[in-house]
Amino acid sequence: MKPPPQTGARTPPVRLPAMRSDAATVEDYLNELPDDRRDVVAKIHQTISDALPDGFDVQMTYGMIGYVIPHSLYPSGYHCDPKQPLPFMSLANQKRHIGLYHMGLYDGGKLHDWFVAEYPKHCRTRLDMGKCCVRLKKMDDIPYTLISKLSGKMTAKQWISIYETSLNQPRTR
Repeated sequence: MKPPPQTGARTPPVRLPAMRSDAATVEDYLNELPDDRRDVVAKIHQTISDALPDGFDVQMTYGMIGYVIPHSLYPSGYHCDPKQPLPFMSLANQKRHIGLYHMGLYDGGKLHDWFVAEYPKHCRTRLDMGKCCVRLKKMDDIPYTLISKLSGKMTAKQWISIYETSLNQPRTR
């Protein structure tokens, strides 16, 4: 029998595990998803794939579906791990949402402002967003048209330029 909790004792928050996948292909990733998410993630993936300009590849990166600039176009790769291609967007099924990650939103510039202004025109739910992560929580309220527009707004060449510029700026905290 457990002793009663002490007065004033706080229960630590429950931390849910990350939903990381070891799938080798996008098809494998989609096949391992729960039924209630598979069709939605597959449709978002198709929406992004159809809208991305030339120069991007699709592959599994960091346990997510990744939309990347391949080494053939950007040989330096990702500065954190040069063996990896340069990430641009990612799509992941998480425990409580589908995460759409777009690195171009990270700097809070014009693309970010455009997306934040457009979101309410495409969704009934409030925008839940981190620096580059859009958390899609309502499977019946996914802004597919907005995701398509966002995916097509930046070319590979533009992303490389933004990325290289950000690497050369001093970090602030």
